[in-house]
Amino acid sequence: MSNEAVDTAQAVATRTDADRSPVDAGDAGYSKDLKARHVNMIAIGGAIGTGLFLGAGGRLHNAGPALALAYLVCGVFAFFVVRALGELVLYRPSSGSFVSYAREFLGEKGAYVAGWMYFLNWSTTGIADITAIALYTHYWSMFTSIPQWTLALIALAVVLAVNLISVKIFGEMEFWFAIIKVATLVGFMLVGIFLLATQHKVDGHIPGPSMITDHGGVFPHGLMPVVLVMQGVIFAYAALELVGVAAGETAEPEKVVPRAVNSIMWRVGLFYVGSVVLLALLLPGSVYSADESPFVTVLSKIGVSGAGDVMNLVVLTAAMSSLNSGLYSTGRILRSMAMAGSAPKFTARMNRSQVPYGGILLTCAVCVLGVGLNYLMPAQAFEIVLNVASLGIISTWVIIMLCHLIFVRRAKAGLVERPSFRLRFSPATEIATIAFLLACLGMMWNDPEVGRRTLLLIPVIAALLVAGWFGVRRRVSRTTDNELTRLTK
Repeated sequence: MSNEAVDTAQAVATRTDADRSPVDAGDAGYSKDLKARHVNMIAIGGAIGTGLFLGAGGRLHNAGPALALAYLVCGVFAFFVVRALGELVLYRPSSGSFVSYAREFLGEKGAYVAGWMYFLNWSTTGIADITAIALYTHYWSMFTSIPQWTLALIALAVVLAVNLISVKIFGEMEFWFAIIKVATLVGFMLVGIFLLATQHKVDGHIPGPSMITDHGGVFPHGLMPVVLVMQGVIFAYAALELVGVAAGETAEPEKVVPRAVNSIMWRVGLFYVGSVVLLALLLPGSVYSADESPFVTVLSKIGVSGAGDVMNLVVLTAAMSSLNSGLYSTGRILRSMAMAGSAPKFTARMNRSQVPYGGILLTCAVCVLGVGLNYLMPAQAFEIVLNVASLGIISTWVIIMLCHLIFVRRAKAGLVERPSFRLRFSPATEIATIAFLLACLGMMWNDPEVGRRTLLLIPVIAALLVAGWFGVRRRVSRTTDNELTRLTK
């Protein structure tokens, strides 16, 4: 069906019932069991994850204290994305989130690309998470004899079992996971501030500005390493869009979403920028490594018995939380796509607890491949999937901003109504964000080891998307025709 036919049908539907937005068939059947505290903590959990707890160590080693600047810049653009998504959510809450909005504003092809690239993001992120869990577990000597791939498989099995129970259980788990992460970060920052104030030695170093000035300054290795870590920093914020997905399963999204979105900016400033600055003041960047959480490094160096073990347990929890969120979101996104005909039919299936288990199982199947990656290349597994996941999240965020651009354009034409909660300075904000995200993608070319190889996957991914579209387009067309017929009755 042509775009003109779609627009005409939507216009008819609008005239028929001006107060009702187009409904995504994929939104039917969900419970509304997520409370305000769940969504707020899902937002916090999205802002504090594996990218900070594990990824910051290697990035501090490579980029030095300037990593804080990278987190700040990427955090601003991440806030623009989630603010745009929040406005779309208040316009029309949907468990299909940006895939549903892409269907409305970019057409079925846009929804197809958005959904599968997001699936690529979270399925590879799931691999990164189970890799992180295995690395964290190896911190304890009693687990070092267990192969990394075995620990990864056990973690995947546990999170899958929990995720299939109900959305309420998912919300409760994320609530308490987030509480643990926030409490631990606050506790660590208090310890770090105490160490700074008392000039207590950390691994023989006196903490303070000298940790920066005496070890190469803010840019110890120049500007290029800071530029190179940008795509990894973007990955650190990758779960922020979970707020949009969770809004489809909460009873009062118009109250919950603005509060959750608005609080993201100060969380970024406090937890990411503040933590990195503190880490840089406590130890030289060269002391940190990609194999260990930087927080564990600091606590282990000050000689507090058991402190490193406690922090390691917390960051392991953070990785479990991220994996849990990935299964949750892809299950909902794939169901929205399946109801439109662009994903396998079984991913539309729900169990008695109103959980879309089909999509969750498909994501787990890809994560099992990650278990194999941990078996074949345990040392490089995390960085490889990190870069591939970056392709997925950058494309997802670009699509969100494109949807918002078209949404604002239609609002100016009087076809839709913008809520009072808005992304300001449109279209400049969207264009700047898209340009920045594409620039981050281009920066990966400067990393010949992993980044350049990842970029070379883009033609392969594009070819797979094109082939997949030709495989599903007839089913999508039939589904669209049936939906438009329903809307115009």
